[in-house]
Amino acid sequence: MWWRHAHHVLPVSHMRRRPANMEAETAATGAGKPGKRLPTVPESVLKKRKTLQRIREARATATATAKKVRPFLTCRGYLLSSIKLRVSTFQVQKQKRKDIFKRAEKYVKEYRKNERDEIRLRREAKRYGNFYVPDEPKLAFIIRIRGINGVSPKVRKILQLLRLRQIHNGQFVRLNKATINMLRIVEPYIAFGYPNLKTVRELVYKRGFGKVSHQRVALTDNAIIEKALGRHGIICVEDLIHEIFTVGPHFKEANNFLWPFKLSSPRGGFRKKLNHFVEGGDYGNREEHLNQLVKRMI
Repeated sequence: MWWRHAHHVLPVSHMRRRPANMEAETAATGAGKPGKRLPTVPESVLKKRKTLQRIREARATATATAKKVRPFLTCRGYLLSSIKLRVSTFQVQKQKRKDIFKRAEKYVKEYRKNERDEIRLRREAKRYGNFYVPDEPKLAFIIRIRGINGVSPKVRKILQLLRLRQIHNGQFVRLNKATINMLRIVEPYIAFGYPNLKTVRELVYKRGFGKVSHQRVALTDNAIIEKALGRHGIICVEDLIHEIFTVGPHFKEANNFLWPFKLSSPRGGFRKKLNHFVEGGDYGNREEHLNQLVKRMI
């Protein structure tokens, strides 16, 4: 063949022709000139733009109409919940926070009113030469101060009923005839008294744990309380404190929800556990002086 000679040089007629419009494209884009190339956009940036555009369109649709917005997939494959559902959930949580704040304000007003009323009654009784007799306490806080050595079966059973199975365990108790008789039997093994509002609040906030499915769970969120006690109208920590301090109608449920408090040894130690508090010891009823002991054990 003739084209096998002359170093395989093809004739001009057989050479590949350049398209006529290529010169025009090169001139328009400037690709033929050095330093005139257009910047290329990475594929990830393009995908991100498409995803953001899709989100804007879905948000505009959800705002304009009341129809349900179906979940959609992003470029990474994560399933996003509908925007309408997110907005409704956020509104519910916002309203719940407002309700909790209003409840807390109402409780503060109630505590202040009760305190001012007591002061006013004391002053009036003193002014007219009478005696003011306050109401009998309805709430007590008991702490186990002795261990298991030499405990009789009856005392051991009552301590179990009071949920004081370990030393330095604490528990709230409603005072009535039955519980007072129980406290008299186990008096040499416990220290108890009448807590004030500050003591109840510090115990719940600092040492408070809830009982969820028979497990000890820290009270880190109001949702834990609402799930367990919501049917009784207790949805937050302030509701729980109010129910305990005032010994409300659902005191039993609220107290059973709280895990027995695990306190530390008191700073400075005990004086003498084998003697009564009025004799310079530690066990027995110490009334309002219990708040000082709890403060040293938190």
